[in-house]
Amino acid sequence: MSLVGGFPGLGNQRRTIRAPQNPLDISTVVSIYPKDIFEIKHTIEPGKFLVPRGSYDNPGLLVVGPSSWWRDVDENQPLLEIPQSSIQIADSIVKDYCNGLLGCNMGDAMPGIFYVPGKYDVALLKKDFKAELDNAKRKQSNFYSALVRLADSLWARSNGNPLAISEDMRMAARELNLTNNKDWMKDFEMVDMTRCKACGSLRNPEYPVCPTCKAIDDPEKAKSLNIKFAQ
Repeated sequence: MSLVGGFPGLGNQRRTIRAPQNPLDISTVVSIYPKDIFEIKHTIEPGKFLVPRGSYDNPGLLVVGPSSWWRDVDENQPLLEIPQSSIQIADSIVKDYCNGLLGCNMGDAMPGIFYVPGKYDVALLKKDFKAELDNAKRKQSNFYSALVRLADSLWARSNGNPLAISEDMRMAARELNLTNNKDWMKDFEMVDMTRCKACGSLRNPEYPVCPTCKAIDDPEKAKSLNIKFAQ
């Protein structure tokens, strides 16, 4: 057994003691997502996990074993170890990262992250789990499409405010090869927003019509852009 830690001031009995680990209890977290994933779980040991960025052709892999948390049974006894299998740990890494991501529904639209039991390298993974990789690619493409749709909506509603578009949305457009098709993917400079004279809402001065009240806030700008309005 190995001592993992102690609790100062509570005596030597208040220690976290890990039992020997099952060497066959191993799982592999697989990522075709082009971002590193760093998960910290403060209540278990080991509790820090880094899944490297990957792609469909070269997935990022993280091999994990079991972790443990401890339960207080008696103040005169060591804390009771509650082991968590590698499958539970891998599942929590995937779900804790993906849950709550904008555009992710944890079903058919989510980052391409999954896990398999056992220890695998890239070559063996691509041979034995091609269907899983294909499914992850499909779900990730749906996730990217959802982010792009959200970006289109935010761009329109914010009257072209670049701050409305997140880096994940821009990454999604790049992955879908939409860089040249989206105005919000073009190089931009930070602009000072001005207030609409009619309603006081903030608007981009590059656009003459207020996105909130639809007033023509800058007639000269509208004329220079040859914008015609219904009479």
